[in-house]
Amino acid sequence: MGVMYYYTSVSSNLEIKKHQQKIEMVLDGKKIPYEKIDISVDVENKEKMRLVAGDPKAMPPQLSNGDQYCGDYAQFEIAVDDEKLEEFLKI
Repeated sequence: MGVMYYYTSVSSNLEIKKHQQKIEMVLDGKKIPYEKIDISVDVENKEKMRLVAGDPKAMPPQLSNGDQYCGDYAQFEIAVDDEKLEEFLKI
């Protein structure tokens, strides 16, 4: 299945937008293929994101590899800083 990137295209929260931009910039820059899943266009996408995250209140952005949860933005940032992105993404 590969890396799944859950995000929202509808947010007035500047912090969420910045986090989403950074995730896309890093994944694109490292040429890591991923599937973008917009939770704002389909309630099923949001439910799937929260199910995979194991948190009924999880907010985007979230990352998984198929049905294996990888983490949220804070965990992503730590993985990038520690140069363990591939391990974090389970690839």
